[in-house]
Amino acid sequence: MRQNNRIASITHDFQSLHNAERRYTLDNIEAYLPHRRPFLFVDDVRIESDTIVARYTFKDDEWFFKGHFPSFAVVPGVLLVESMAQAGGVGAKLMGIQPKSLFMFAKIKEAKFKRPVRPGDTLEMNITNVRASSVLCHQKGTGSVNGEIAVEAEWISLSSGVPE
Repeated sequence: MRQNNRIASITHDFQSLHNAERRYTLDNIEAYLPHRRPFLFVDDVRIESDTIVARYTFKDDEWFFKGHFPSFAVVPGVLLVESMAQAGGVGAKLMGIQPKSLFMFAKIKEAKFKRPVRPGDTLEMNITNVRASSVLCHQKGTGSVNGEIAVEAEWISLSSGVPE
């Protein structure tokens, strides 16, 4: 019985360590993405089962708010898809997918925008891999604000030949 308790304790400790290593915040996201401020749109990434879960809070002073509907500032839709693709890139690497070179957009297959995302909103992203390898990453996902879907998209990124 004592040995079973010890094994359970070791297993719990390993699972806690394993889960802690699979959650990444801004402090270490830059090790997984080439993007930098002001074009880095991921604050936090973690893996839950087969889903990449991420979030980004759009700050009031983001550079694009000054010119994108200044009287009613909204995040440009293309930046919502970019946020999801950046989060998907980090998540794919956390899942063990190592690109041969820098992944870049090849195609945005579909994007639907269902509500505006405004200054101060936190975009909660859920992304899945449709197909992924060292040369192709086909993903889809949703982005929500306060539980309400703001964006749904599907995209493909390809290995660009540019070293990471």
